[in-house]
Amino acid sequence: MRLATIRTAGGTRAVRIDGDRAVETGHADVGELLARPDWRAVAEAADGPAHDRPSLDLAPVVPRPGKIICVGVNYGAHIKEMGRETPQFPTLFAKFPEALVGAYDDVVLPAASEAVDWEAELAVVIGSTVRHADEATAAAAIAGYTVLNDVTARDWQYRTLQWLQGKTFEATTPLGPELVTPDEAGTGLDLTCAVDGEIVQSANTADLVFGPVETIAYVSTILTLRPGDVIALGTPGGVGHARDPKRYLQPGQVLTTAIAGLGECRNTCVAEKAA
Repeated sequence: MRLATIRTAGGTRAVRIDGDRAVETGHADVGELLARPDWRAVAEAADGPAHDRPSLDLAPVVPRPGKIICVGVNYGAHIKEMGRETPQFPTLFAKFPEALVGAYDDVVLPAASEAVDWEAELAVVIGSTVRHADEATAAAAIAGYTVLNDVTARDWQYRTLQWLQGKTFEATTPLGPELVTPDEAGTGLDLTCAVDGEIVQSANTADLVFGPVETIAYVSTILTLRPGDVIALGTPGGVGHARDPKRYLQPGQVLTTAIAGLGECRNTCVAEKAA
């Protein structure tokens, strides 16, 4: 099953994707739908107003997650290019909902940064409340997967030992286009990032050091994960900051983040408007 949050004249709506149609579920967004314990059955039975899929205006698949937890240095190739050792535990940081944009929205390059980088990522959306999860419970808590780009202001990220300030500038992080449930998503997914059509990252999620289930179990030891929370699982090799010479995103460039079977985010980079 595929779910999305769309923008309409009356506000956002959660929809089930059926081929070229999007059927409203009766909820304001996918996060509100997932808050129902019976969300799967409700979504499957939904028979609300329908929209043509090609014309959808997509919001972030979960517009306001309670938590956005991110994992750094989590692909073998990326760890190597950044000159790091394989971590013993997941490297965690956070984003805030203000950072999110839809799958086809503009990505805003912050005026305060001269080093905005791309980071294609697989994201997990939580579908049930989970705390101190074992492997089976963690797997059962996965509502589905989606595409995220952890667009990062490197000059702000490395101002201090803590990364948060470089990771959560407003309107920088595409999330979408859809949530794809595990039964349809599969495993070992090919992931790519392109800038103006040039492939700059290419990997398979099998290269993850800490996969979705391990990460959920680890994070749920720290705090309760709730429906609609998002976990971004890190980026593979090929980031601009690790290149020689370094490369960063520029206004007018098109950033395309794709994961096989999940779809793609295609975002034009724009300069932040003066305050």
